Amino acid sequence: MTWWIWILIGLGCLALEVITPGGIIMLFFGVSAGVVGVLSGLGLGGPLWFQILLFSFLSIASLFTLRGPILRRMQTTPDASGTVDTLVGETAILLQSLSPGDIGKAELRGTGWNVQNVGQNRLAKGQRCTVKKVDGLNLMVAE
Repeated sequence: MTWWIWILIGLGCLALEVITPGGIIMLFFGVSAGVVGVLSGLGLGGPLWFQILLFSFLSIASLFTLRGPILRRMQTTPDASGTVDTLVGETAILLQSLSPGDIGKAELRGTGWNVQNVGQNRLAKGQRCTVKKVDGLNLMVAE
């Protein structure tokens, strides 16, 4: 097969990788076809059966050895700073009085929040309370 056909196959595989979501599979086939195309263009590709064998070997070997590390590197771990889960243990100021189990409003970090009194004691307006748990956008507070 001529070198430019391998290059076109490689570009086609790379285009498929771009338009299909996730996975990172066609990338390895596209790069392998490009390598075989370059080798054929330099006169090092050999007969067609060798080119196909080389393409298959390069594609499968790179897929199994490189895909996992690439996916791990691309995976982002969310930064815990700035998330609502870091509010546990913070001090909120009540904007209204709350009996045990009642839901109301409190201010924390300059923002109003929905809060629920999960403690045993009544909490007064303006009292400082501690965030015990975060449930969605609701804070569970107690003395």
